[in-house]
Amino acid sequence: MAEIKLSQKDRMSVAWRHQFLQGSWNYERMQNGGWCYAMIPAIKALYKDKDEQAAALKRHLEFYNTHPYVSAPIIGVVLALEEERANGAQVEDTAIQGVKVGMMGPLAGVGDPVFWFTVRPILGALGASMALGGSMLGPILFFVLWNVIRMAFLWYTQEFGYSVGASIAKDLSGGLLGKVTEIASILGMFIIGALVQRWVSISFTPVVSTVEQAEGAFIDWASLPAGTEGIKSALEQYASLGPTGLNVEKVTTLQQNLDQLIPGLAAVALTLLCCRLLKKGISPIAIILALFAVGIVGRLLNFM
Repeated sequence: MAEIKLSQKDRMSVAWRHQFLQGSWNYERMQNGGWCYAMIPAIKALYKDKDEQAAALKRHLEFYNTHPYVSAPIIGVVLALEEERANGAQVEDTAIQGVKVGMMGPLAGVGDPVFWFTVRPILGALGASMALGGSMLGPILFFVLWNVIRMAFLWYTQEFGYSVGASIAKDLSGGLLGKVTEIASILGMFIIGALVQRWVSISFTPVVSTVEQAEGAFIDWASLPAGTEGIKSALEQYASLGPTGLNVEKVTTLQQNLDQLIPGLAAVALTLLCCRLLKKGISPIAIILALFAVGIVGRLLNFM
């Protein structure tokens, strides 16, 4: 039986469709629809049996979310793994999904600073300066350069991922794929763990203690001189005392006590709880709605 290979035309079709990765973004599995749409030309080329095609489509409808441009090397690696699988290699569904999940986290942190915060602002500033000078080439230059850079990056990084992925798949007997999957998964979990404190916000507002502050530990508004001198004095006292100097009483909340024990403890606990519920098969939509409900009730009861 002849070896099945993805032609350059097949890979270019995938790269073209991959531009629309976020076209069917959803709150449950995020970019999975766009990813699966991009993989269709490769699936049709690799699998002729309808059942195998259906299984591949189902395999690529799992959760996926990363920066839309740095997703290109990931899809290149996956194309190579699917190609090896179509040729009889023992590439399991879990291995393919593990590579996707392991790579999407670390690469997502690269896409924003490179594209949104560097390349695009530079090109925008260049185009805007030309437009302010009265040149019609300003917006045209921005549009052309941005899309050339974007499309070239998508194609060449996909090809790089495809070539690297083929090398990984050929060394299945040596366990290289398993090692890459494990390392990528560990790195991805490390990145996610580091972002928990930044992206998960939860605060318990019940007051644990209220202590009246000593003289000199707060701003005595009644004793301030009138006019600008009073304003100057208040600012000087605030600079020395900080925000606590605005109140006569020092109020300690439950959240402040938790932060003194382990900063970010509530955020980590909430994240682990959501992971546990997902592992038990609870729908992400149900978890999101439950979080909304708990947040609203907590606010109404002045608990959060």
